[in-house]
Amino acid sequence: MGVTVSGYAALLKNKLKVHLDSSRKNLKLKFQNRSPLFAGWTSLGHPQVTEMLARSNVDFVGIDMEHSTISQEQVQSIISACHSTGVCCLPRIATHNQEAIKRVLDSGADGIIVPTVDTPEQVEKLIEWMKYPPLGKRGYGIARAQGYGHDFEKYITQWNESSSLIIQIESISAVENIEQLLRFDEVDGAMIGPYDISGSLGIPGQIEHEQVRNAGQLVVEACKKFGKACGTQDVDPTSARVKVALDSGYTFVVLASDVFILWKWGEKMQKIVSDCRS
Repeated sequence: MGVTVSGYAALLKNKLKVHLDSSRKNLKLKFQNRSPLFAGWTSLGHPQVTEMLARSNVDFVGIDMEHSTISQEQVQSIISACHSTGVCCLPRIATHNQEAIKRVLDSGADGIIVPTVDTPEQVEKLIEWMKYPPLGKRGYGIARAQGYGHDFEKYITQWNESSSLIIQIESISAVENIEQLLRFDEVDGAMIGPYDISGSLGIPGQIEHEQVRNAGQLVVEACKKFGKACGTQDVDPTSARVKVALDSGYTFVVLASDVFILWKWGEKMQKIVSDCRS
């Protein structure tokens, strides 16, 4: 007797669910092993954009909720679109807020990226809000992440050991505290924000300045010492530039973003229009 359409659909759904559970854990292991990883980045609130990014052979897609107008409703749709391709999704939350973290995690995120982490006390709070007991105090709920109840036990049992926490180092005080920030086992890696670091040093925008480069190198070395992943973003990536980043000690690279791609496309179009009008 052949498999029915509904039976085949259920089989595919189950296979995707198993793949996503495995992908989440594998992503965390790759962070922990300091394996080379590559990410897409979306600041636009449309699931189709995320699907296109996820199909670019990346290891995960970051959702920028800090510098965008992406809503909670939109982020769940974006996560769903990303998961439909079998790729993990890590939202960058907008604030250090328990409710914000709880809602993106219940929407199905595989972990979070947290901006402007400066102190170990902030890290302690993030772990408390992100992880289930006994590691943290995340509340138990039934939402998309838990399969609307169908995967509840499996999800809450596996979450603490499979979810990823990436902190962003974006000030000179965070750089000075870097070893204290990385001493937590629950922190899987750090991502450097050179523009914000330059601002905190009083030289805004000068990301090639020696002070900014030295600050970044301190973070790279600390990540290596503590066995943590270390990330950066290349807004206009080439194979050569990305290889330089990896050779410099970075272990994951965010490859531009949907907004940067459109920005560069817009510059090209401006030149074409200008040339053809002259």
